Amino acid sequence: MKVQELNIQGMTCGHCVMSIRKGLSAVPGLVVESVEIGKAIVKYDETRVKAEEIMRAVEETGYSVTS
Repeated sequence: MKVQELNIQGMTCGHCVMSIRKGLSAVPGLVVESVEIGKAIVKYDETRVKAEEIMRAVEETGYSVTS
């Protein structure tokens, strides 16, 4: 399992945190370790999940991943 920290732009409140957690939790093969304003830490199986899928899940909630 790979652990990755995502820097997420546009988060400002607890609702944002819940939205990101819900969006990421829907990705099969990914475990959400933590989410706080501005970042999320996830663990995922690289054979089941691609980085692009994780970024897409964040973008679908209305936020963007920055490097």
